[in-house]
Amino acid sequence: MSGFSAEWLALRESYDLRARNPIVLEAVANLFKSHDAVSVVDLACGAGSTVRALSSHLPARQHWDLVDTDQRLLTLACSGKSIGDVRLNAVPLDLSGNFEAVLDSTKELITISALLDLVSETWLDRFARTIVARTLPVYAALTYDGRVDLSPADPLDATIASAVNAHQHTDKGFGPALGPSAAAAAVSMFEALGYSVVHGSSDWLIGTADQEIQLELLAGWATAAREVEALPHCDIDDWLARRKDEVGARASTMRVGHVDLFATPIATR
Repeated sequence: MSGFSAEWLALRESYDLRARNPIVLEAVANLFKSHDAVSVVDLACGAGSTVRALSSHLPARQHWDLVDTDQRLLTLACSGKSIGDVRLNAVPLDLSGNFEAVLDSTKELITISALLDLVSETWLDRFARTIVARTLPVYAALTYDGRVDLSPADPLDATIASAVNAHQHTDKGFGPALGPSAAAAAVSMFEALGYSVVHGSSDWLIGTADQEIQLELLAGWATAAREVEALPHCDIDDWLARRKDEVGARASTMRVGHVDLFATPIATR
């Protein structure tokens, strides 16, 4: 599985937090509102942003198994494990392998953030069937869906965005990735398997003052465009220079499309 740096995860966390869809969050909260405690498995937990985003919507007593292949990120994610009644347990595991091992009968909620667009259709089908076989609810947030809106517009924006979306389909450690089609595929799979799915947009809204994340995104998109050879490198470099100038002038804004979903067995809805 392709990893992400702690620095990038820290940079994006505030944008993720603001973007999470409130209707989907409310659906998660409502399912557990009569519970005194809850046991959660957070897959590909990174530095623990899902705990921080979701814990206030769940019963006061919580046990989280935080699953990731990166030991440094697991250490960061578990750094607040003594706070209140939220208990955090690190589980080092490569999810491209035997993820079923962490989904035992004591778990009540599975969470995932910013992962489904990186996995293959085969992996997602296996995951969905495993979840349904155990009648577990799953909250999957911040799945990139391919929508990119940059302002002011540049003539090459659409070509670069198309290249980024093509790159999203390359192997990220799980086989050919679903990329921008992942959210729609997940909704369809869970509904076909008899689940109810609440879903909605969770777009990043990035303003003129948000220069650091804009520069990081632009650089990453330019790299992706080069790797798929969407344009001559000189054209990509010129596009990047123009966009950086807009960021430096505090004239640039971005909207990056994501989708949140909450899938539950229909009997629990």
